[in-house]
Formats: sequence, C-alpha cells, structure tokens
Amino acid sequence: MITVLQIAVVLLALLLIGVVVAQKSKTQGMGAGFGGGAEDLFGSRARGLDALLSKITIILSVLFGILTLILGRMMNTF
Repeated sequence: MITVLQIAVVLLALLLIGVVVAQKSKTQGMGAGFGGGAEDLFGSRARGLDALLSKITIILSVLFGILTLILGRMMNTF
C-alpha cells in the first residue's frame, strides 16, 4: 500500500510541475505597476486555458498535500 501511495505522490508531483510550467506568467516584470501594465494587473480575469490550468493546479496541489500527509502517517505508523 505504501508503494502505491509513493508512486501516486511522485506522479502527482510531476503533473503539478507540468501544469505550473504550462501557465503564463501573471506579472509583466518590475515596471508593470508603474507603466501601462497597471490595467492588466488590477483589472484582468483568468479566462479559457488560464482558468482551467489554475483550477487544475489547485486540485492537484490539494491532492498532493492529502496524499503526502496520509503517506507520512502510514510510514510513521509501520
């Protein structure tokens, strides 16, 4: 059972890395708050693929955390 959880945690970690890398950067650099990029910073909403990747990131990170806690508890018990 522990081996299955370890494999699941590794797969979730790799998926999470892939989803985070696939997302676009939310900031435009240091000058975004001072120049013309301020409208994008304060008034934009995630749509389409960005929203989907954001939701997938949240779901994967919650699953990763839960499985890691379960795995830690099982390895500490046995």
